[in-house]
Amino acid sequence: MIPYSDLVRSITSIRLDAHDTRLSHFLGEIASDEDAEGRGLLTVLVVHKSGDMQPGPGFFELAQSRGRDTSNIVECWVEELKKVFAYWAKN
Repeated sequence: MIPYSDLVRSITSIRLDAHDTRLSHFLGEIASDEDAEGRGLLTVLVVHKSGDMQPGPGFFELAQSRGRDTSNIVECWVEELKKVFAYWAKN
């Protein structure tokens, strides 16, 4: 798991902050590409640093558009984490 703020600090090729709209597009592309390859929505690992410590609303909007049931976002989040962890645990 990595907070948005830590992720943007580790990106050095462009300057972003945790609330930059370009970050949302960047994460959306990564998640969609990974999901298309059968590896799940990898950006499920990018979370708020405090509070709910879950992905932001954009993640759940994308998850819904990719066919996930988001009626219970905690359940959706946990199921996607399991999918991503299961794939990367065997590879």
